[in-house]
Amino acid sequence: MKTVPRIALLACRVFEAEIAAHGGGAPHVVVTKFLEVGLHDHPDGLRVAIQAEINQFDSRDDIDAVVLAYALCGRGAVGLRAGRHRLVIPRGHDCITVFMGSKEKFACQQAEAPDSYYYTPGWMTADRTPGPGRLEALRVEYAKKFDPEEVEFLLETEKENWAQHGKAVYLDLGTPGSEAKAHEAASAAKALGWKFERIPGDPALLSDLIAGRWDDERFQIVEPGGVLEHSPDNRIFRQLKAEASKNGES
Repeated sequence: MKTVPRIALLACRVFEAEIAAHGGGAPHVVVTKFLEVGLHDHPDGLRVAIQAEINQFDSRDDIDAVVLAYALCGRGAVGLRAGRHRLVIPRGHDCITVFMGSKEKFACQQAEAPDSYYYTPGWMTADRTPGPGRLEALRVEYAKKFDPEEVEFLLETEKENWAQHGKAVYLDLGTPGSEAKAHEAASAAKALGWKFERIPGDPALLSDLIAGRWDDERFQIVEPGGVLEHSPDNRIFRQLKAEASKNGES
């Protein structure tokens, strides 16, 4: 029988409810650390924050791998270095791949409805999805930094960015309170004049990430000392070997 690896789970808080529902409490998950959603606004800062946590895990003798519930995330994951323990990350451009269960399912959904904006409980709780709630959160944030005229200009710019979309897609992974969140997403779509669709997510990629079922097709494993690099194909990631990274090679 294959031994389940002991893991340290480092995750974006956008996955908090889904991780709780799909394996996050398993005994082999030795430690779990969530990082704030707002780090995505600055990919370089996201990389620094994740790397700092990875470095902290080097002192632990009770884990076999550091598992990242992240994706490429605007290249924020590019350049992460494995320390004492292996790094494992799903092959995906962003977290919607993880919510949908595979990059292939996400690609199919995008091909069918390229104007979709995806709503999940974590993104909605953080006031990061288009709608009246997001506008109000931005208004409060901007008012602390800018004059009223600038605030209105920035809000209009945000609404212009939303205009490239025309459909709100709520991804349902059966987390507590999902019914209420779906209703909230539908209300946001109505306010925006968008179509609305509620579709089931697929927890397989997330649950297999947590459970240690890591095949090369769906996951990138970075061995100790290696560096996580972007791969310009459908694999999304590759490992820069430790020897090359020390010499500054690619």
